[in-house]
Formats: sequence, C-alpha cells, structure tokens
Amino acid sequence: MSTMKLILTQEVTGLGSSGDTVEVKGGYGRNYLLPRGLAIKATRGAEKQVESLRRARATREVRSLEEAQAVAGQLSGLKVRVPARAGDGGRLFGRVTTADVAAAVTAAGGPELDRRRIELPSSIKTTGQHAVTVRVHPEVSSTLAIEVVAG
Repeated sequence: MSTMKLILTQEVTGLGSSGDTVEVKGGYGRNYLLPRGLAIKATRGAEKQVESLRRARATREVRSLEEAQAVAGQLSGLKVRVPARAGDGGRLFGRVTTADVAAAVTAAGGPELDRRRIELPSSIKTTGQHAVTVRVHPEVSSTLAIEVVAG
C-alpha cells in the first residue's frame, strides 16, 4: 500500500490541525484531501509555508481559545429542545442528526455551531433527555443537555 506525506491546510477531524504534516494512504490523499483543498503535498517549498501557517494558527488559537471558553459557557446554560417526529412510546421515526441539534441550539438563542463539531451518543432514537458533546475547540469541549420532544 502506498502512503503519501501531506501538509494539512485546515483542521481535519481525526487527522490533525492546519499546518500539521501527516502521512495518509494514497487514495485518501488523492481522492479526498487534495481535491477539497484540505491538504497540500509536502515539498521543501511547502515546509516554509507550513511555518507561516503554524504562526498564524498560534495567534488565532489564543484568541479562539478564549472565544471557545465563552461559547462553552453559553452552551452549558442553554435549554435546548429538539423537535422530532415520534410514534407511541416516544420512539422516533428516524433519528436526531447533528444538523438538527445545531439548528435547535441556534433556535434556543445559542451560538451558531458547525454540525461537524457535534458528537452524538451512538444514535438518539427516543424522546427525552440526552447529553451531547460539542467540540468548540481542540482543547475545549462542552456537554450540552438536549431534550428531544415529539413535534
């Protein structure tokens, strides 16, 4: 199996942050990371570019860490109700998705969240209280209590 060395230009969940040099399988790099602009090939010239990416990330992270802590504080005090179609006994038709949770947080007056940063417990298929984890920042995550209601 061939692997390739790439430099990430954006954060990729489960792989790394902007400026990280990673080794991935050839197909994943060629077919997913490179076409979407999430990474560039690791070359000597790119290594210099990485330094500037890292410096920019370091200054952004200090600001974003403070912002992330503020957002996590907002989330912890939020009462979020997620309406879902349900049958008898509280079983849902389908399941609650991360997009549903993100929309419900915004509707409840919370901050706008990227659905890719929301981690659901296995899958929510019943009404009632559920705990959801939100990764606001690589170092800051918040637990959000949501109530799934028939609606």
